[in-house]
Amino acid sequence: MTSGRDRPAPAPAADGAPQEPPPWLEELPPRKIVAELDRYIVGQEAAKKAVAIAVRNRWRRANAPEEIRDEIAPNNIIMIGPTGVGKTEIARRLARLAGAPFLKVEASKFTEVGYVGRDVESMIRELVDVAINMVREEREDEVYGQAEANAEERLLDILLPPPPPPAPVPAGEQPAAAATGTRPLFVVSSKGDVTTKAPAGETEATDRRRRTREKLRQQLRNGELEERDVEIEVQEQGHPVLDMLQPPQGMEGPDVNLTEMLRDMLPKRRKRRSVHLHEARRILIDEELKRLVDMDDVVNEALDRVENHGVIFIDELDKIAGERGTVGPDVSREGVQRDLLPIVEGSTVQTRYGYVRTDHILFVAAGAFHVSKPSDLIPELQGRFPIRVELQPLGEDDFVRIMTEPENALTKQYAALCQVEGAKLEFTPDGVREIARLASRANQRMENIGARRLHTVMTTLLEEVLFELPDYPTKHIVFDERTVRERLEKVLDDEDLRKYIL
Repeated sequence: MTSGRDRPAPAPAADGAPQEPPPWLEELPPRKIVAELDRYIVGQEAAKKAVAIAVRNRWRRANAPEEIRDEIAPNNIIMIGPTGVGKTEIARRLARLAGAPFLKVEASKFTEVGYVGRDVESMIRELVDVAINMVREEREDEVYGQAEANAEERLLDILLPPPPPPAPVPAGEQPAAAATGTRPLFVVSSKGDVTTKAPAGETEATDRRRRTREKLRQQLRNGELEERDVEIEVQEQGHPVLDMLQPPQGMEGPDVNLTEMLRDMLPKRRKRRSVHLHEARRILIDEELKRLVDMDDVVNEALDRVENHGVIFIDELDKIAGERGTVGPDVSREGVQRDLLPIVEGSTVQTRYGYVRTDHILFVAAGAFHVSKPSDLIPELQGRFPIRVELQPLGEDDFVRIMTEPENALTKQYAALCQVEGAKLEFTPDGVREIARLASRANQRMENIGARRLHTVMTTLLEEVLFELPDYPTKHIVFDERTVRERLEKVLDDEDLRKYIL
């Protein structure tokens, strides 16, 4: 469960009303989706446009006439291109932008049903888990303020325990108040109702207790008691019986989870722990969130999002493509393709939360296809990915744009790291051009790994600076063309060094 300690409540708008949630990616026009991707990914316009259209079509389907809505199938996409050109980055950014369940998997991790390993249906179960967590966090954000208030009251009860209830008076004995001469006061209302009023001493004690509680409340809110030790009762996370029944990693069954059923049936084990107050607050908020969020509603909403808005990105599709007709079982290639076919085509998958139909889940696949070709996939699977987009290799000019235009450009990332140490890191235009030239040259003389080469080049270039930065003689570091060439030319000219460093 996501910890409530580090997640702030939804920020209010300027007028005090809660802010409207951002629109789902599907609700954005294709041009805006491409514009969002342009903030982080250089070039590859064809791939961005294809993805934007496919995502927008899901919103169009949701608003189409009901009699034809179920007949509109998603246009699954295959992105073809060498490594390091942006295929995975497009998937990552879609995941960041999407308000819908998103899952990235590697096709090479799956094996044919009946063999040890992960079966392809597990991707649907994982997507459901992603959706459950997404919807639960949304519901928790809605009630987070109430959970904080409830946890604060529980903390105050721990710091100032309520007075014990009065002991029952045995039959035939007088109450202690009568024995001491302190008698309750009787008040008669205008309607003739008679009520009991506590003696003055009890009223004074109640007021004193109320003032003490409010003082503790203020200290809590001011953070004056954060390091104080308190004792709370928490639920134990594990259980010896359940731990023994856990299946090995990667071999979880597709049927109803026996462990989940037993966890609900077995009595909850609780123990007392002594923790700092700030840790106790986090634990109590999490418990209150569990109590306030209706998990049945969360599950129903999550399953609906998976079926109608889910996106699965299948990377390394080329790793399961190969020549057909080989001798012996091919459990990680054609066997996986055959198992993947009904999932992409549309079938019903059993999960621990219920059955999920995959008819309208959008599948986006990607692969370099250096050794194999898309035509090496079985024909039936090829037909389930009707849209093919080829991503272009990156050259020197692309590297210059990658280092300057995106909001997460490497030059900006390293400048932010240096700024933490009080230093200013600057790259001149000719310095950026030289880095791009050397990275492109390294790709030509060695394996072409695309934009990932920029990471190795920048790491080598800045290694000495980042190591000596706390005691660096100057706090304004400039990398121009001459400085870049001096630091990297030797590595590029030395073939042995180049193989190991770049």
